[in-house]
Amino acid sequence: MIPILKDKFAWKKWMGASILICSLCFTAACSDKGDIRDRTDAQEQADPPASPGSDSKAVIDEQPGRVYYEIFVRSFYDSDGDGIGDLNGVTEKLDYLNDGKPGGDDLGVEGIWLMPINPSPSYHGYDVTDYYGVNPEYGTMEDLQHLLEEAHKRGMKVIMDLVVNHTSTEHPWFVKSASSLDNTHRAWYKWAEDLNVDPSGLSAAGSGPAWHEKNGNHYLGTFWNGMPDLNFDQEAVREEMKKIGKFWLEQGFDGFRLDAAKHIYEDLQSDRSPETTAKNVAWWQEFRDAMNEVKEDAYIVGEVWENSPVAIAPYLENAFDSGFNFGLADQIIRTVSNEQNGGFLIQWERNYELFSEKSQGEFVDAIFLANHDQNRVMSQLGGNSDHARMAAAILLTLPGNPFLYYGEEIGMKGSKPDEEIREPMLWSKNSDGSKGQTTWEKAKHNLDDDAVNVEVQLTDPSSLLSLYRNVIEWRTGTAALRDGAVEDYSVEDDQVLSYIRVAASEQVLVVHNLSSEAKEVSLSEKEPHFSALLYQSDDQASLQNGTVSLPPYSTVVLK
Repeated sequence: MIPILKDKFAWKKWMGASILICSLCFTAACSDKGDIRDRTDAQEQADPPASPGSDSKAVIDEQPGRVYYEIFVRSFYDSDGDGIGDLNGVTEKLDYLNDGKPGGDDLGVEGIWLMPINPSPSYHGYDVTDYYGVNPEYGTMEDLQHLLEEAHKRGMKVIMDLVVNHTSTEHPWFVKSASSLDNTHRAWYKWAEDLNVDPSGLSAAGSGPAWHEKNGNHYLGTFWNGMPDLNFDQEAVREEMKKIGKFWLEQGFDGFRLDAAKHIYEDLQSDRSPETTAKNVAWWQEFRDAMNEVKEDAYIVGEVWENSPVAIAPYLENAFDSGFNFGLADQIIRTVSNEQNGGFLIQWERNYELFSEKSQGEFVDAIFLANHDQNRVMSQLGGNSDHARMAAAILLTLPGNPFLYYGEEIGMKGSKPDEEIREPMLWSKNSDGSKGQTTWEKAKHNLDDDAVNVEVQLTDPSSLLSLYRNVIEWRTGTAALRDGAVEDYSVEDDQVLSYIRVAASEQVLVVHNLSSEAKEVSLSEKEPHFSALLYQSDDQASLQNGTVSLPPYSTVVLK
């Protein structure tokens, strides 16, 4: 397993015969391994709380979680007035994300995921032409170093998008590969004629034909003809990619988001098989071992775009710290849209049991609502701000590392095509010509709502931004919400979602009213007893005589 956890912080199972198996599954949903050393002696020595329904004590696997914020640099903040977001712009806005001080009006996130920053001919950057460089439209290596230094001063981690499955057709490697059958880079890519295969297969990514013609031959491009797939059967390719990963860790990055992680060998629809998955996993284990030589606590989260836990679990064995939980994202959206809990926690049980088994408890859940490849949350929810608030509250009170997509916290809308889900971040009410506003893409969404911007929402205590800020503050300030496992705490009302978060030093109860009606939930006959309101998203919420009163679409945390 990943050596930073193997000895000192091995998997610790819940004890006591009556503890729910769900608890065992969620104990694994923790934070990136590098944070585990932050635990204090007091935390390590604290007696764990009694498990509900049992007189025995539970051994808690307490590992801090971290909220990450995904940034498309081109759309975020423009520091030099050219209409394109840049690295210096991200640095300027670090105080909005986390100013490094307690309290205040910063969002409070503790990590950043930068979408591709390498040189590329495309606006999105997922077709790289130089793996060792910085896109000149975004700045220089010195600008990047400054960003990393300032983020680290604020206690923030920074991970970068690493796109190793494919390059641009303009990358010198591909230009050489296509130039001659005898070129040393020829075998760095897959050519049907060289491999004696029929160039007629369909892409495993669902993008149509996987083979594309060039100079009378056909190269493999799983996503489109501008992104030729590298040939990882070549040792030279694997060694170069490990060298690239090490280079960026040495520059100060804290880890990677690995793009298209399951498509290293799963290129064609016919490739889908356990054998192909095993080849993918073997490569990522090789990559992980190489990264450990530079930074043992590097956080590695992979994009394995599958809802099935069976497809994701193998990558958690000695390879990734996390796999993005696409199934959970869908589940949260369904839950808030239907205003029914739908056996929310029960559905996780087998998933987490499998994840934990494969990773020997070192799994870290990477939870999110949407990302740069999906319609924005507010659009998925049909513009319903109440449902958006509940989705945020659920996400941020679950275990793992929550990932927020830029603009999600202010309710930005966006539906495909891709450019329209990656529109400029809205900083002020007067977005046209205002300082820092990016203009590379003309906005088509959010134009009918003057409140969808940071300036207006920052000072409005009832805004979506304020809710995000408050719940993140709850999370970071409460060991059980930040570090703890999950236990089921079912109530009879299907429109109420509730669960216990348990850490070594404390446990809290989270209760969400998913509906448009006020709810009263009796707690007096359930164990353990929770006797005080710790946090509430609505000031009208109350707890009296063992009954919690919940206004519509509200969340409370009790202790």
